[in-house]
Amino acid sequence: MNAVYTILLLLASNVFMTLAWYGHLKLQNMGIVSNATPLIVVILLSWGIAFFEYCLQVPANRIGFDGNGGPFTLMQLKVIQEVITLVVFVIFSAIAFGMPLRWNHFVACLLLIAAVYFVFGFK
Repeated sequence: MNAVYTILLLLASNVFMTLAWYGHLKLQNMGIVSNATPLIVVILLSWGIAFFEYCLQVPANRIGFDGNGGPFTLMQLKVIQEVITLVVFVIFSAIAFGMPLRWNHFVACLLLIAAVYFVFGFK
């Protein structure tokens, strides 16, 4: 069950991370935030959202790390996190910004699958 909890926490944390990093751009497109909004305001808003990311990310890594009795090595945790980050970002960019998926995006996804194979396939 630790593997499931880890992946669910990483998934949720990456939703917050994506909103913290890129949500202000969507708010700008919607006219809620403008170019005249001071950068410090945008940074503080992003930090506020990122707080919740950390509240999920840190427990995910603690639960999942094999040094704490979890099922994943440190390298496996990082690769899982990166794959989840990119999947969440692709979904966010497609929904929030209408970004089309192109052939090179699919090739990149195949390479990510290869990265997962290599990090999990050999010990």
